[in-house]
Amino acid sequence: MTATRVYLSTTIPYVNGRPHIGFALELVQADVLARHHRRIGDDVRLQSGTDDNSLKNVLAAETEGISTRELVHRNANTFAALREHLSLSFDDFIRTGSDPRHRPGVERLWRACEASGDLYRKTYAGLYCVGCEQFYTPSELTEGTCPEHGTRPQLVAEENWFFRLSGYADRLRDEIISGRLRIEPAGRRNEVLGFIAGGLEDFSVSRSVARARGWGIPVPGDPTQVIYVWWDALGNYITALNYGSGTRGAGHAYRRWWAEADRRVHLVGKGVLRFHAVYWPAILLSAGEPLPTEILVHDYLTVGGDRISKSAGTGAGNDPAELAGTFGPDALRWWLLRDVPRVGDADFTVDRLIARANEDLANGLGNLVSRVVTLVHSARGGVIRPCPCPAGTSRWLGSPSDSTAAPPWPQGAPAWPQDSAALLAAIERAPGIVRAALADFDFRAATAGVWAIVEQANRYVDATQPWHLARAERAGDQAAGERLDGVLGALVTACQVLAAEIWPFLPDLAARLAAACNDSAGALPAPRPLFPRIEARQYPATAPVAIAKVAASPPPKRADRTALSGAGTAARPDAAG
Repeated sequence: MTATRVYLSTTIPYVNGRPHIGFALELVQADVLARHHRRIGDDVRLQSGTDDNSLKNVLAAETEGISTRELVHRNANTFAALREHLSLSFDDFIRTGSDPRHRPGVERLWRACEASGDLYRKTYAGLYCVGCEQFYTPSELTEGTCPEHGTRPQLVAEENWFFRLSGYADRLRDEIISGRLRIEPAGRRNEVLGFIAGGLEDFSVSRSVARARGWGIPVPGDPTQVIYVWWDALGNYITALNYGSGTRGAGHAYRRWWAEADRRVHLVGKGVLRFHAVYWPAILLSAGEPLPTEILVHDYLTVGGDRISKSAGTGAGNDPAELAGTFGPDALRWWLLRDVPRVGDADFTVDRLIARANEDLANGLGNLVSRVVTLVHSARGGVIRPCPCPAGTSRWLGSPSDSTAAPPWPQGAPAWPQDSAALLAAIERAPGIVRAALADFDFRAATAGVWAIVEQANRYVDATQPWHLARAERAGDQAAGERLDGVLGALVTACQVLAAEIWPFLPDLAARLAAACNDSAGALPAPRPLFPRIEARQYPATAPVAIAKVAASPPPKRADRTALSGAGTAARPDAAG
């Protein structure tokens, strides 16, 4: 069976400030999708990066009294570093201001649209928001202010290059209605169709060199103009694939990951939907290139009900690097995936992050694994035969099913106890629930499918009370000992499958869980804390305690069967081609 080729990309943020937790949401969502598709055998490329050529970056540098290049380099590094802070697995990270692949690709895209007759010059006056880097009509403003930033746009009048967007309304509508360009959730799809129905106007795709402060990519053949930052930035999805190079043989990255990919998926925030679902597809149509197949849209994270923005400053409670350093990437990733709804904004607080981590990861999963491994050691000296892995599931992180994993399950594994039907059903249902939920861009539903195993396993422990079975066995009850073997075998299998199923969501915790329940050496390792409880103190007073507690359970050394191929954070050898 041929693997599906999936190209996933995040938006690339301006680097006028440090990253905030709102962008971390998009990164983590994209990483989960990439890991999920790798695990089920798809051929995957995950890309992120930074938008270096924005006027916002220039203005931020002027405010700090440093060069734009210095500010861009410094801040872009903080975005790239999120790879380690959040345990991300992207294959490529493009910086539009310095990556040698970018400018040739942007220029090629410009010339392709110019050859189609879709670029022309005209004088224009309009209301421009620097924060959004876009013009607004008066009807689009909220009481005269930008709907995204709440600031009054500037009146700008100059001669620029324009793109003939008005000529693509029918084709864009057809692509979306036919489903060839899928936009999720459906409400966002309807929003785009409504925007198109209202009439598309040509839009400016360049800025004067003076207004851009000389920062950006010059318009080919017109040194008085700089290419509009959104045109520049949107191009990253193909410029990183060497779109600007002259040859496109069978192994060329653009051909492999764009032109011939089965799925080309953009993850975007709702504030940039128009650019990705209208402007970008129209540019590609003009250039004669394939469109993205899917645009997955998330809403915002807020703090105290207010939207988070870099221009407003990254505070002590919304810096993802600081949060991950304090509470660990597992706690931060889990809140983003477990508590953020598919539709609607979500308000973030550190207290909510701590509460979710303690309730689920410490009390739910951590307590389950501690009880199971401790019982296996106290009652069986660490040696137990797990029950057979249900069809379609696996105890190995590297395989979605044990039917494709070697070595096979040992002969003589105990049958699943009759009273474990609810636990067994939760395990059997989990892979299908996760697949369906992630196909629907619903991370909360996907994590719920995995978490049902934790809940059923804990119920099974409480119902069977294996410590009483162990006491009865020691008193000479042979039947109790046989029943204990079945109960512990079922619970160990549940924990092993959990490690594999939770891996796309929490790769670090999954590795620790897999190691804790790894019986390949003949016995389980000695019990160790999986996820210690976080002290519920007010942030940032929690920091020293949380760091110490998370550090108490370091990731294990990787065994051959524990690590997932392609799961690490190192760039893949074929990242650039």
